[in-house]
Amino acid sequence: MKGHVLALVTVLVWAVTFVSTKVLLVHLSPIEILFLRFVVGFLALMALRPRRLRLARRSQEGWFALAGATGVALYYLLENIALTFSSASMVGVVVAAAPLFTGILSALLLKRRPRAAFFLGFAVAMTGVVLVSFGGGAFARGLAEEAGFEAAGVLLALAAALTWAAYSLVTDKIASFGLDGVLVTRRTFAWGLLFMALALPFFGFSPDWASLALPEVWGNLAFLGLGASALCFVTWNLAVGKLGPVTASLYIYLVPALTVLASALVLGEPLTPPVIVGVLLTVGGLALSERGR
Repeated sequence: MKGHVLALVTVLVWAVTFVSTKVLLVHLSPIEILFLRFVVGFLALMALRPRRLRLARRSQEGWFALAGATGVALYYLLENIALTFSSASMVGVVVAAAPLFTGILSALLLKRRPRAAFFLGFAVAMTGVVLVSFGGGAFARGLAEEAGFEAAGVLLALAAALTWAAYSLVTDKIASFGLDGVLVTRRTFAWGLLFMALALPFFGFSPDWASLALPEVWGNLAFLGLGASALCFVTWNLAVGKLGPVTASLYIYLVPALTVLASALVLGEPLTPPVIVGVLLTVGGLALSERGR
């Protein structure tokens, strides 16, 4: 029971991150949210495990750099920018396609050929993504200019999903090193922050420091940094340890549906019949493709 509670709490937090970021975008730019969020997460992991990670080989550092570039800097930047164009529910559902792209990359790069069920699940999930994308917002209202912006958000979310797929393959390699999970995450965060710091001048990093005193700003930053970035890593690992990876992974399929519900409740985003059907298809397609993988 403890394992199920931990897994459910983790996916609830992950589902609400899209809504929380959407709230912060009123006060901060995507790069500002991203950088401040992971600074908070990195400091929390430093306090949690204040010792150094020692690598067996210097070449292993390159994998951590790649993980930080893909899974922290690029993925979350694409996701945050997507949220400036599209609704939180739409981005949350589209990004949930990441496991499908992971399976495709594994087949192409690692020669792990999936079964037919994977491709059927991919088709079903993509149908769901299309329904969510076109069944609500500007597409449904027939507003051409706004629909163009939403389409850009969908494409950015798909790019984020593909980036996460690449990150998943990198972390699979890092897992073979047999290192402490918290220290591995902290090292990945450190590389991600380094890449973000290099990009800050190009994205115009100039946050309104006065806005950080607002409860909705520091509260959501704390939620994203401490909850979604640092705490959830620990709770998810505990859940996997108690339930096993197969049972625990089933909870991830709840993320798109929970994101849509949270967006409707907190942000007032429309919950139309096509969106509901699209979410069900996406979740079902993800589950089917996972069985085929």
